[in-house]
Amino acid sequence: MFDSLVHMPAAAHGAKAFNVADGTHVQRSLDDLGTPLSDVTFCVIDLETTGTSASTCAITEVGAVKLRGGACLGTFQTLIDPGCGIPPRITVLTGITEAMVHDAPPIGAVLPALLEFVGDSIIVGHNVRFDLSFLRAALERSDRPPLANRSIDTCALARRLVRDEVPNCKLGTLARHLRLDHAPSHRALDDALATGELLHLLLERAAALGVTGLDDLLVLPTMAGHPDAAKLALTDALPRSPGIYLFRDRRGGVLYVGKATNLRARVRSYFSTDGRRKIQRLLRETERIDHQACSSPLEAAVTEIRLIHRFEPRYNRQGTSSGRYVYLKLTLGEAFPRLAVARVVKDDGGLYVGPVRSTSFARQVIAAVESVVPLRRCTGRVPRSRNAAPCTAAQLGAAACPCSGSIGESSYAVIVDLARRGLTSEPELLLLPLAERMARLADAERFEEAADARNGAEALATTLQRQRRIDLLRNAGRVRVRIAGHGSVEIANGRLRRSWRDGDPEPTDDATLDHPVPVGPVTRDEADELHCVATWFDREAHRLELLHTEGPLVEPIRPIPRFTPRPAAA
Repeated sequence: MFDSLVHMPAAAHGAKAFNVADGTHVQRSLDDLGTPLSDVTFCVIDLETTGTSASTCAITEVGAVKLRGGACLGTFQTLIDPGCGIPPRITVLTGITEAMVHDAPPIGAVLPALLEFVGDSIIVGHNVRFDLSFLRAALERSDRPPLANRSIDTCALARRLVRDEVPNCKLGTLARHLRLDHAPSHRALDDALATGELLHLLLERAAALGVTGLDDLLVLPTMAGHPDAAKLALTDALPRSPGIYLFRDRRGGVLYVGKATNLRARVRSYFSTDGRRKIQRLLRETERIDHQACSSPLEAAVTEIRLIHRFEPRYNRQGTSSGRYVYLKLTLGEAFPRLAVARVVKDDGGLYVGPVRSTSFARQVIAAVESVVPLRRCTGRVPRSRNAAPCTAAQLGAAACPCSGSIGESSYAVIVDLARRGLTSEPELLLLPLAERMARLADAERFEEAADARNGAEALATTLQRQRRIDLLRNAGRVRVRIAGHGSVEIANGRLRRSWRDGDPEPTDDATLDHPVPVGPVTRDEADELHCVATWFDREAHRLELLHTEGPLVEPIRPIPRFTPRPAAA
């Protein structure tokens, strides 16, 4: 009944995102959001309705026009039987009477042809949310899946690009001011044609802000009104690929270092309507944006860490605190070892664990260990005389301190060995007693103490898990892995050595890229990178293909338990 009103020139025909077998609309992939705007297919849609509420009102007319590269690919127009009366005020506004829609098809009969016309194009509308709300309601009533197409609102674009030139951004006002060839008339196809012409004019204006791809256009309404939008031109040379970016001031100093899987999209997102003071100050000081393309997200993450350590940019918070890192130290070099916080690693025979992020965190871990292993807590020299007063922990029976005179070196060595094994190869020796202590406190309704025990156990578990992952990679030597469809990376002793994309020639061995066997604890400068690589291995383990490893790369069967609070039941 309405097929004769669909006009599709031959150039418009091609692959349709429409399942003929079951009549469902299938959204095609739009992974490449960097598609040049000249290659993007837009479908401008306008609806006339019996009112403003999609839940209580109905569609009376559909108009659509398909555009690509400035050319019209086809139009779609039909009246719709709303299944209800048309209010007189709507008839006055649109000129659509009940007699005109008497023999028109219902929206359910129109949807298959409309969805096929729309295909996988980008939907455009003036106040597009209004039109999409009616389409979604119609699809739901027809038991069809919702539209998955991305959308562009020309009203929002106009507010960002021409708001200072017009009294308002109504379609009629914009058409008169911008002298569009098509005048809106509150009829669906006329308004869709006018909206399409408006879209092309706004795209010309947007080009001055560096909008060249679909991703740029989708975020333009949130960024074009930014007070520093004039600096968007600094992003023009950024590629749509993984890498790192550096915001620099007028002297060339590095203000901020970041990483991204899509450099252009990430950096341009800073020019959105983000009201954070830090971002506003950063953009005001920025005079240049440099970048370095990377072959993989892992390379970008590691390069970011290395540059942050090198430049210590003042707008970076994460990654600039390695100077505060400390170690847990079991002082095995003395007669009665104890746990302590150490800022530097010394060749003193001690067992060093870490580094961890702060002194307070280290003390929390130490308190957790001491709650289940009665290590010495007093920090002074062991008194030679048994007449000396014991320390407070010894008096309370919380620690087997030699100052109490009740324990000798051989008996104390058993306690130390338990702590050493728990901090290295057998974490369950510490974590299981902590879990039992937490349960006993909870059963006794001592909930605050149970929560403290849980927090301490989680801090210890986190520290030991991180240590285990880093030691595993460091001891594996040179490791090569591949993620199908993405590329390969080579790790040497837990640090990124090189990476390359699928299709690139595989690098040959280079004797200059040596990787000496690591000795001693992880340094504070290495910790962030090693943790980054270990986290990447954990996250991508299900996708990795192991190509080569010099040493074992196997975790123990029994994982380290975690003690994170469980979410409350709904």
